[in-house]
Amino acid sequence: MKVETIEVGELSTNCYLLDINNKVVIVDPGDDFFKIKKAVGSRKVVGLLLTHFHFDHIGALEEVISYYNVSINKVNDENFKYEILETPGHTMESKSFYFAKEKVLFAGDFIFYHSIGRTDLGGSDKLMQESLDTISKYPDDIVVYPGHGPKTILGEEKKYFKYYY
Repeated sequence: MKVETIEVGELSTNCYLLDINNKVVIVDPGDDFFKIKKAVGSRKVVGLLLTHFHFDHIGALEEVISYYNVSINKVNDENFKYEILETPGHTMESKSFYFAKEKVLFAGDFIFYHSIGRTDLGGSDKLMQESLDTISKYPDDIVVYPGHGPKTILGEEKKYFKYYY
């Protein structure tokens, strides 16, 4: 699976295009539909994954749903195998998407490079701690693709979890 990052919107949100055999899943369509559409090009969009509903992650959501005829958190292609992890904390509905075969996690604003998401925007410190405890059980070599900033490695981030709460 090829992962492309498109930085969109005023908060530089990471929108991801996941490509297998010219079929694409869009993760967090942020803002700037035309930039996303241009990056997709002639490839077929087979799914849309959304980590949470903050404005900077959904700015182009309605346009993506309408133009590509996709539904939220559904992928219509058996080549994309993933687990939906409930990772509340940043928001109550936050989700992460784990692709075990590829060892990649799309974490939205749950985990960043050397940081975690804020909980004061409709989230919960207690739930964030529980989510960190849950993700700590996953392999260290998972590549984490956050909602903002550079990708990281889960094992690297686990070292900091004890300092957050």
